[in-house]
Amino acid sequence: MRLLLVESDQAAAHALIKTLKQGGITVDHAHTGHEAIDMLRHYDYDLALTELTLEDLEGYEVIRRVRKTQIQTPIIVLSGLSRAQAKIKAFHAGADDYITKPFDSEELLARLQAVLRRSRGFSTTVMTVGPLSLDLNAKSASVDGNPVQLTGKEYAILELLVLRRGNVLTKDAFLNHLYGGIDEPEMKIIDVFICKLRRKLQQFGAGHLIGTVWGRGYVLRDDSKPIVPDTTTEQSKLTVSSLQPSF
Repeated sequence: MRLLLVESDQAAAHALIKTLKQGGITVDHAHTGHEAIDMLRHYDYDLALTELTLEDLEGYEVIRRVRKTQIQTPIIVLSGLSRAQAKIKAFHAGADDYITKPFDSEELLARLQAVLRRSRGFSTTVMTVGPLSLDLNAKSASVDGNPVQLTGKEYAILELLVLRRGNVLTKDAFLNHLYGGIDEPEMKIIDVFICKLRRKLQQFGAGHLIGTVWGRGYVLRDDSKPIVPDTTTEQSKLTVSSLQPSF
């Protein structure tokens, strides 16, 4: 999971990033509302987690502007404001969930996963596509009940494919997901990962699930969904240094 954290308080952001990374989440940090809007426009995030009190814009306004541009990234509000009016205002702006401070770390991670699952059309922590099952909690994969031993990078690629099943993902999208723009290796490494992943799935007769769309990228085949090309990569190519992800 790749998440954008929107928090102007540096100490609070540092603590949150530590919690999120311990939960296996890749985190980019936006210090201001304007920076968050730009990053959500140009990068492909699974989730955004925002404070309402920012140094330049209210979190409500950030959410409204993001939704106005038709960005569908799930947005969760994390705030010390517990009154009902604040929550209602956030939901009306386009928030997908609202978590009040102080919060339990395990509950936060569970709710992030729940919002992500629902946004991708899954209702449980075990996501199933054909014979393939992926357990988000255990970070494990199986085919027809047979465990498939994966490395961390292989699991991350498979998780992205499952979450975006039926969508063609470019090699740039995989690199961005795995490395977040930091010390990225050559693009051909994705072909190596996919080859190894297919080989492991093929041991249980599921190597056909990952398809190649020549000149575009890779897709996890799902008979219930039409194949959709990935258009996020072109949008994610930025030259403005201030929009580079921070960890």
